[in-house]
Amino acid sequence: MSGFDFSDKVMLVTGGAGGIGSALCRRFAEGGARCVVVDIDEIRAGKVAAELPGAGHTGVGCDLMERAEVERLFELVADSCGRLDVLVNNVGMTSAERFDVRSVESIEREITLNLISPLIATRIAIPLLKASRDARVVTTVSLGGIFPLGETPIYTASKFGLRGAMLAIGLDLRSKGILAGSVLPSATDTRMLRQEAVDGGNSMQFQDRPQQPADVVAAVVSLLDKPRLEAYPRPGESRLVRLAMLVPNLLPRILPLFRKRGDRGMARYLDELRHRGLAQQTNGRWELVEEA
Repeated sequence: MSGFDFSDKVMLVTGGAGGIGSALCRRFAEGGARCVVVDIDEIRAGKVAAELPGAGHTGVGCDLMERAEVERLFELVADSCGRLDVLVNNVGMTSAERFDVRSVESIEREITLNLISPLIATRIAIPLLKASRDARVVTTVSLGGIFPLGETPIYTASKFGLRGAMLAIGLDLRSKGILAGSVLPSATDTRMLRQEAVDGGNSMQFQDRPQQPADVVAAVVSLLDKPRLEAYPRPGESRLVRLAMLVPNLLPRILPLFRKRGDRGMARYLDELRHRGLAQQTNGRWELVEEA
């Protein structure tokens, strides 16, 4: 049995129509929570909300990079619920485009969405969180917030920053009645990872088979059950990357030892996606097959 009582909790999830976000909303709703499903795609957010068990769920379209929209989002929560018990910062993006050829605009966009938008959303949500008797903030970071991913330095930068910020926020808000913590998953089988794989992104994250959204959900629930600053879906991986970061100057020597294994893992993942009908190879190039 879960130690955290989901009953009648108001729980808002950003990126709520994605693989991890929708799985989180389902788990929360099954426990009796009222979910606010937030996504840039309003139609998908509404569809996820409509299919959740229980009642009182809402799907909201919101561009989290637009402060006015974020302010309207929390005004809506204030008007309809009067409080917010749990804020889950789950939105994120990445790109396989290499740093030396990326546009400055794409760099700004990724940093804004991954790092700045969760901080702004958390800050604007503070009054609603203070209206709760058991306020929580949970943020999906990444093991990329500990370990540098050479092919995706902007993602790495945003997640390093987000991890540090959320550690500091967790320390600061604890004495003010709000418990904040983060989950740091490794590669997770979502549309974002599938897109990165077909685009030839960072193969280092395929050392092992990608975990499932359910694994991230379990880590979030464990964080709610036992509040702490960080939780890891795969603790063994977290220990390995933290150990490697004790000697960062050795990374240029260490990483090539794992490259071939990662390349093989990504090839297996792409083949698995093909068998699942989620990817196809055309003229030697991989591409996603959009789900119905």
